[in-house]
Amino acid sequence: MTNVLLEKPETGVYLLRLNRPDARNALSPDLRAELRDHFISLSSNPECHAIVITGDAKAFAAGADIRSMVHATPAEMMERNDEASWAAIRCCPKPIVAAVNGFALGGGCELAMHADIIIAGENATFGQPEVKLGIMPGAGGTQRLVRAIGKYRAMMALLTGAPINAREAFIAGLVSKVVPDETVVEEAVVVAGRIAAMAPQAVAEIKRTVLAGMEVPLDTALMLERRAAYLLFGTLEQQAAMEAFLENSRRGAQGPSLENQK
Repeated sequence: MTNVLLEKPETGVYLLRLNRPDARNALSPDLRAELRDHFISLSSNPECHAIVITGDAKAFAAGADIRSMVHATPAEMMERNDEASWAAIRCCPKPIVAAVNGFALGGGCELAMHADIIIAGENATFGQPEVKLGIMPGAGGTQRLVRAIGKYRAMMALLTGAPINAREAFIAGLVSKVVPDETVVEEAVVVAGRIAAMAPQAVAEIKRTVLAGMEVPLDTALMLERRAAYLLFGTLEQQAAMEAFLENSRRGAQGPSLENQK
């Protein structure tokens, strides 16, 4: 059975659907490998302008596959080279929208935090419960959660394993938007579609600059922003978009065009 289903719900938008419903979409080695291959492919696909990733109504992803880990040694865990799978998502230049219903726990929460935008259903649950299993997050949970919601909220979640519901996650800054459960994927596709309709080079530079700026001092981040902003003035997309804006403004000031009156 295919662990990840690929769909194209809208022009420029590709949807990756985790497909292990019997295991609450637990991130098995095979699933992670399929996900890696899809992200590598979509990263270089000129027809892809935004990616939506989701699970099903019960779970986005309820963590790693414990059965494949319970007797693993440190050497065996290192040999799995999970970092290559996560790096394919982390380094993807296309905007990623996570559509989260149900459980997003452990690796599932870490997967959601690899996205640029998170749309959550009202009954979604986020958490890093690894401490309850005698381990800790290993795919960015200790780092991304702190950056998203601050040290003190993150420490509460990480050290107790306590989950965070969708509303708490939104208030804390982990979630972009909370919507009814039945509209999560639809809303995520709408958001991805809006992004896909924008100038691809501008979108790519915004994502690149935001992520790079988070890792450097403010003065350096502002320099990166200025250079990226100025460089976009050398693109055909910038010229076409600005000319279209001026033409629409001119027509708006003069009233309906003759063509529209025919």
